[in-house]
Amino acid sequence: MEKTIVVASTNAGKIREFRQMLEPEGYKVISLAELPDPVEPEEIGTTFQENAVLKAKAVTDRYGLTAIADDSGLCVAALNEEPGIHSARWMGHETPYSIKNQKLIELVRDAADRTCHYACAIAWTAPGKEPVVFFDTWYGEIAKEPRGENGFGYDPIFYLPERGITSAELDPEEKNRISHRAKALRKLEEWLHENR
Repeated sequence: MEKTIVVASTNAGKIREFRQMLEPEGYKVISLAELPDPVEPEEIGTTFQENAVLKAKAVTDRYGLTAIADDSGLCVAALNEEPGIHSARWMGHETPYSIKNQKLIELVRDAADRTCHYACAIAWTAPGKEPVVFFDTWYGEIAKEPRGENGFGYDPIFYLPERGITSAELDPEEKNRISHRAKALRKLEEWLHENR
């Protein structure tokens, strides 16, 4: 039986990835933009986990629906793990990622350590239930130049040294197997399967 789950996001890239991963499992995925008068919770948490719960809970509280929300970002070792939880709004929400990516490349140009990781927390909320959070990471390096057309956000500069390509050069199906979001979502899927 198909179950509806709201992804508490209007980010088209995230919605697409969630649909690709959850719809084969029998879930109908709807985005925040498909709901009337979409709620826009303020991300005032100090961790990915706190922000994910804030976003999912806001949807469940307003609409009485099961929701999932992810809070994810890029943490760069040479920049004291920034932009981190501020990844989406770093340099301003309206700043294109092409500019953000070039800025990150410049900031680590002379750094001895180019390592970074994506982090992803996915919160699940439902009426009358305690929130549950799933977390995972994906390690790489900051590329010397943007490459690739797939993915979104910081993917063109997230370099995978063991493969010699960026995340944006990965086939979307492969990214959906190995990314931070994919790993956290697998944990959610296993939990949903056990708690149907």
